[in-house]
Amino acid sequence: MPELPEVETVMRGLAARLEGRVITRALVNRPDLRWPLPPTLAARLTGARVLGFRRRAKYILMRLDGGDSVMIHLGMSGRMLIGPNRPNQDTAHEHIVLETDEGWRVGFVDPRRFGSVDLVPTAEEDAHRLLADLGPEPLGEDFTVASLTAALDGKRTPIKSALLDQRNVAGLGNIYVCEALYRAKISPLRSSHTIAGARARRLVPEIKATLAEAIAAGGSSLRDYVQPDGELGYFQHAWKVYGRENEPCPSCPGGAACGGIRRITQAGRSTFHCPSVQR
Repeated sequence: MPELPEVETVMRGLAARLEGRVITRALVNRPDLRWPLPPTLAARLTGARVLGFRRRAKYILMRLDGGDSVMIHLGMSGRMLIGPNRPNQDTAHEHIVLETDEGWRVGFVDPRRFGSVDLVPTAEEDAHRLLADLGPEPLGEDFTVASLTAALDGKRTPIKSALLDQRNVAGLGNIYVCEALYRAKISPLRSSHTIAGARARRLVPEIKATLAEAIAAGGSSLRDYVQPDGELGYFQHAWKVYGRENEPCPSCPGGAACGGIRRITQAGRSTFHCPSVQR
């Protein structure tokens, strides 16, 4: 599933082509994705001007001049494809199409249909059932050592699981939590309540830095993810631990002598870490 950097990259690609443009035609090719689509979606999009975009966690919010926001979640395999509008275009699994007054075409392609699209009043975005209980944005000013310490206070769950809990911090996913914990030299098995103090002071900036670097690289190219212009992301080439089971740890002086990167399973997900470095 695309994580926060991939979603941010998609949002920026959409903003570059849609912000300030009028949607001259909207097509909705099926009644549902993960959940039913708003029955008036095509009608409310057609003729609307796109005012701007916002990302909240892994959701993209496209704000329209009529007071609505289109809330998009890419799900497991969703992609937004952007290109010049041409007659008789036929793309497999393309469920929603937007055409603009500038001649661009945006298609939401989702073979597995785990994505979602909804309409919400712009003034009530944060009250939507999918956004209401989210924690602070990890790249925002509200995500601090103090806020993380407070969120983890008294929790005995492993820190890896706590960081994936969207109520504690919004938008973090498996890849970037593994990478940030490695960079902060914190074991993914460490109990959350022990993170306060020096560990939290290491972890918060490493989370921010990992995400910022991934966004700058266009995200990580996963099986289904590409950027809206078709380009691949490149941050996977900078992974220190994720997907590198049994490879030498880049931080251990002894290299392979430390035993290398290990893979364990936590809550049904693969965790990659170096037990020699991460304590």
